[in-house]
Amino acid sequence: MPFSGSIARISVSPRVYPAIKALLNQHSFDIIHIHEPTVPTLAPAILRYSRSVNVGTFHAYRDANAGFELAKPIFGYMERLHGRIAVSKVACEYISTYFPGEYRIIPNGIEYARFASPDIHPVERFWDGRPNLLFVGRLEERKGFRYLLRAFRTVKAAVPEARLLVVGAFEREDTRPYIQYAWHYRVRGVHFIGYVSGEELPRWYRTAHLFCAPSTGFESFGIVLLEAMAAGVAVVASDIPGYRCVVEQGVQGEFVPPANDEALAQTIIRLLRDPERRRQYGEAGRRTAARYDWGRVTEEILAYYDELLKRPGN
Repeated sequence: MPFSGSIARISVSPRVYPAIKALLNQHSFDIIHIHEPTVPTLAPAILRYSRSVNVGTFHAYRDANAGFELAKPIFGYMERLHGRIAVSKVACEYISTYFPGEYRIIPNGIEYARFASPDIHPVERFWDGRPNLLFVGRLEERKGFRYLLRAFRTVKAAVPEARLLVVGAFEREDTRPYIQYAWHYRVRGVHFIGYVSGEELPRWYRTAHLFCAPSTGFESFGIVLLEAMAAGVAVVASDIPGYRCVVEQGVQGEFVPPANDEALAQTIIRLLRDPERRRQYGEAGRRTAARYDWGRVTEEILAYYDELLKRPGN
């Protein structure tokens, strides 16, 4: 189903209710942790029958949601949450607008060592001295890849040896309009890699000279930015609220206005010509990404669990 500018798998079957009721009758859980409690029908089913301490994590962000306003009475089950986590400040501001309450900001995490290890080797066939731009993500409208491809056309005119590597869980038909664009304008050097395994993904970051995240919105955080930063890669990202939670302008990389391919192109060209600036951004990115290691994030979550379990009445 369409959800926050993406496509999400959402359970809409009423049969989840008896299944959840049976499961919770069989087990006695101390904590039940639900991600995106506003999404039907799993979350309301769990909260209806749960006798545990219930924690919800909110990830989503968008400018406004008329559905929340119109259907607010349906979300009465949200009162059964004992603890609420938002993955970023913007996610917190968004959800608390519709469902006021106490929220704890605990970010998403990454496996820092998996991306930062010095033992990771670049992908050999693209490690030949030519500068590589990297995009990681699905080819959804909100990810803004079309703006990056338009920008790359300008980049190629200034830096002819540049390449654009496109990694993500997309199908061949998803690439068709972009391949047609590149063919029409004779833009060479675009490589649609497609899906790569979790084991291989760090190698693609290590192959990049610059990581590009041209998303246009709906982002509450920036996992791919952290992965790139952990790998020591300078980033160029759209100046959107979710990304500002992770990257500082002129520290780990640079921001450009969203949906502005010309600004994106000029920033990429300037950074490709400035390896020292890229190195500085990469080093700062490594330091920043280390703070988001799952080890640290998990400690925060467990401490919150412990706090909730000790609260009177829980």
